[in-house]
Amino acid sequence: MPSSAALALMLTLATPGPLQFDLSASAPERQHRYEMGGHGMEPGGSDNGFRFSVALPQGDYRVTLTLGDRRTAGDTTVKAEARRLMLRNIVTAKGQFVTRSFLVNIRTPALPPPPATAPGGSAVRIDARDAREATWDEKLTLEFLGTPQVASLRIEPASAPTIFLAGDSTVTDQYAEPAASWGQMLPALLDDRIIIANHAKSGETLKSFLTNLRFDKLLSTMKPGDWLFIQFGHNDQKREWPQTYVAPDSTYPAYLRAYIAEARRRGAHPVLVTSPERRNFDAQGRIIDTLGDYAAAVRKLASEEQVPLIDLNGDSRAIYEALGVDRAPAAFNDGGRDKTHHNNYGAWLLASAVAQRIRDTIPALAPHVTAPAFAPTKPPSIAQVVIAPSLIESDQRPAGN
Repeated sequence: MPSSAALALMLTLATPGPLQFDLSASAPERQHRYEMGGHGMEPGGSDNGFRFSVALPQGDYRVTLTLGDRRTAGDTTVKAEARRLMLRNIVTAKGQFVTRSFLVNIRTPALPPPPATAPGGSAVRIDARDAREATWDEKLTLEFLGTPQVASLRIEPASAPTIFLAGDSTVTDQYAEPAASWGQMLPALLDDRIIIANHAKSGETLKSFLTNLRFDKLLSTMKPGDWLFIQFGHNDQKREWPQTYVAPDSTYPAYLRAYIAEARRRGAHPVLVTSPERRNFDAQGRIIDTLGDYAAAVRKLASEEQVPLIDLNGDSRAIYEALGVDRAPAAFNDGGRDKTHHNNYGAWLLASAVAQRIRDTIPALAPHVTAPAFAPTKPPSIAQVVIAPSLIESDQRPAGN
């Protein structure tokens, strides 16, 4: 097992070698607090879970876990970085051990600096909320939840096709309970041969994703054969935001075309996603249209550009109407008072719809989908979708609506 000093030395290398940690209940690692450049436990652990961090360079890594304990049964859920769901409800009997593996992307705000005479920036423009998250720091953070029984952890560099996510608060990795988004649930519905790099951000628009250099960051690590899922609309439609408003019949598709072109120039595959609808019912129990012109524009553009379409707007409407006026609030943040942002249950339903659309419409990605078949008109109940809550909570709603 590497000491903190040895690990810090390894981090100076462009590609660190495999790292191995004993995370069993009585192991010294479980008593060692994280310090920058090293590894260890994060504060805030409880009987319901703990967080363990390892300083690593930006990149993609394979995480291999041996779960189980000789004396105790377990039910382990694993999340990475800002509550990105990687493994869900891995049950182990007393004395049973199982091995599970997944791929995880980590990053910092740093960008390759432009030449002295060129415009641009050397880092993503992150705000105070970003700075509190585990997304933009110098380490990989893993969260073990439920009744976690973890025997060992192995981390090693990896290379695989990447699905980049560009979008807003309904896509991003929400950093605190109870808010959640479909993008942070998607890794648990795919296999360990594909990477999810979620660059979405609450409150973002097609324009601000550019001016905050988030698209530059995404493109800086994109490689041929990767995928770019693009979902904007909730904030882009706000005329009261004059600097970022785009019209559905002109500027909105124009900006989407630019995103598509940038992905294609790098040999990546663009995918368009229509924005999920807000939860507003009419007197007949049907969802009121608030995004229709934008969803229609995405559908039209997907046909014109011949790119795959994930119609999450249509699927979300079907899900909410199937749940009905009384049950649908149980899928939303803030006890249902929030009609735009979801909780773990709602995010899981939308991610399941996305996974099914991938299976149905993108043959190259379909083999990576491990989720069971999903019908938006027959969503599972909240009792059937148990996701262990994370340790960090906040009553602050995500930006945007």
